[in-house]
Amino acid sequence: MAPHLTLVPPVSCCTGSALPPPRPDHPRHTLLLALLLAAVFLLTIPAPPARALPAAAPRAQVGEGESPEPPPATGRSWPVAGPAALIRRFEAPATKWAAGHRGVDLAAAAGSEVRSAAPGVVSFSGVVAGRPVVTISHPGSGTPPLRTTYLPVAGTLPVGTPVGAGVPVGRLVPGLGHCADGCLHWGLLRGDRYLDPLALLGAGTARLLPLHA
Repeated sequence: MAPHLTLVPPVSCCTGSALPPPRPDHPRHTLLLALLLAAVFLLTIPAPPARALPAAAPRAQVGEGESPEPPPATGRSWPVAGPAALIRRFEAPATKWAAGHRGVDLAAAAGSEVRSAAPGVVSFSGVVAGRPVVTISHPGSGTPPLRTTYLPVAGTLPVGTPVGAGVPVGRLVPGLGHCADGCLHWGLLRGDRYLDPLALLGAGTARLLPLHA
């Protein structure tokens, strides 16, 4: 005799009450909310004030009749023309008061522009023994420092003006030189001792300490 099977009716999950809503994903929602609040906070932070750039230093004003300070320069320069203008070389005197030629003569026409032979400072501009003279002192050339002299030259720069090699310092005056056709007498001294100015250009008879701008 076959066993008797009793069918049990299925139980409905929805009978009598509805299923509770699914639980929200709390960690994910919390993270999104935190990111949103952080973004809002960053947007509300005021930007730092802009820093003003430092103002440029004012440039010195050059008044009428004044000469601006020239840029630093190095090297050497012929005061007028070039080697072809050499008329007479330096002749060192046997003694301090003996005859000689205490400089070199360079051919030049009256009114010619005369330039500093090396970097230095105008230390004298005036008349000596009836002739106009310009003297340039050259700091950094030893003790005492070297000085170059130019005559007969009417200076165009005030005493104390720094100059570079090749910078104009005056103009040749007519009728006061010792050359029949006009010339510049260019001298070089250390203290009261006369030296060969051509040594500054590497063509003289003495080796000098280098000059610095």
